[in-house]
Order: sequence, then structure tokens, then C-alpha cells
Amino acid sequence: MIMDDMGAPVPLRRPPRRVVSLVPSLTEAIAVSAPGLLAGATEWCTHPPDLDVERVRGTKNPNVARIKELAPDLVVANKEENRELDVRRLREAGIPVWVTVVESVEQALSSLRRLFAVALDRPIPQWLESASDTLSRPVPNPHARAVICVWRDPWMVAGSRNFGTDLLRRLAIANVFHDLPGRYPALPLEDIRAAGADLIILPDEPYPFNTSDGPEQFGEKSRLVSGRLLTWYGPSLVDAVAMLREQLEPIPHEGRR
Repeated sequence: MIMDDMGAPVPLRRPPRRVVSLVPSLTEAIAVSAPGLLAGATEWCTHPPDLDVERVRGTKNPNVARIKELAPDLVVANKEENRELDVRRLREAGIPVWVTVVESVEQALSSLRRLFAVALDRPIPQWLESASDTLSRPVPNPHARAVICVWRDPWMVAGSRNFGTDLLRRLAIANVFHDLPGRYPALPLEDIRAAGADLIILPDEPYPFNTSDGPEQFGEKSRLVSGRLLTWYGPSLVDAVAMLREQLEPIPHEGRR
């Protein structure tokens, strides 16, 4: 019996031929690497843009009844993205569910390898090999400090054990709030402004920060970035560091504010 990232058994009797993905990152990874394998995905699964599969609502409210009707060999989920209740209901219906756990870059690379090699019984895709080569290089010492905002009203930031925090370390950027308890703590706006950050990073998801919503609170420290580059672990990993560096420029050096 094979085990998912949480150590739960996944009773697959054969390599999956029909997969439903409840995780946008993994939807893109599977669609690009194994065309035709996906039978369903969430409405939040926006990549690849031409993906034409059944939509089973969102990551937090999947249509469990419809997923059952699709009769997948496997459902792919994530500990953070999806509810344990929905995973349990699918398993109780006899549908194997593979739950991933991703809280760092290293975990993402390892989890993706296991997904393809163990759960899907497929070759490791070339984009994953390329991403591994790039992201396995030594992590530089930080020369800038940042706050990563993920929501407003209330304002929420990336705290501890976050993939995005770990990815930014590859750009020599430290998360000011990396040691706060909780992965996405809510903070008063005044505390974010007073945190001593060189950059306030505003991704376009999960909250859709944009030129007229977010930067006005932080002035020249604001940087709008792609949420897909910062938080997705799939084919975007190949270019994530280089493209985020472009989107974050100029990146101030610590002590030169």
C-alpha cells in the first residue's frame, strides 16, 4: 500500500487513468505533464489557460457528489488548500485521495516527485528536474526584509512554515514575520507599517491586490507580484525566482533604506 505525504494509505489498484485535482498548482503540473489524465479540477485552477475539464466548484467547497459521479481513480488534494472533511467524505465513498503537504521549497520538490513517481506512476517531468536544479542551489544570506500580505480587511500576512517565505529566501529576502505563530496571522495595519520591512509584497492572490488596491497603504515600499509565481508549486517553479526578482525590483539592500 502506498502512502501520501501525511502517511495515509492510498488504495490504488492500478496507475490512475482519471484524476480530479483540488489544488491549482497540482492541476497545472498534471495537465502539462500528463495530458488527458485530468477528469476534473476546481474553478480556481486557472492554468493552463486552455484546460478543458469538468469544474467541481472551489478548493474549500468542492462538489463531492459530482466528484463521485466522475468516478476518478484518484483525487489529489493538499493539507492547506483543502478541508479534511471533504477528504474524509471522498475516502468514505471509496475514492482514493492523495494529500500533499507543502510548507517549503524542499517539501514542494519532494512532494511533486512522489506525486508523479508513486501516485501517478509517471516519469518525473523535465520541468521538475529543471526547477530542482535551480532551487537546490545554496540559499544566499538575506539582504532585504519583507512583509508578505495575503489579505486585507482584516490584514493578514505570511507567518511561519510558508512556501512563499522559503521561496523568497532564494532571492535573499527574509520574511519579517517568519517566526510568528500561525501560518497566516491577522495583524493591525499599523503593525505591518511599523515592522521595519524594506518591501511590502502584495501578490494578486488569494486577495487580488492591484495598482488601486493595496499599494496606497505602503507607498514606495509596495511591490505587486504574481501570486502564481510566489505560491504555486508546479511548472511556474522553473522561472519563479528570476521573474519574481524582476517584479520586486528595485530590491533595497538592508541598511540602505
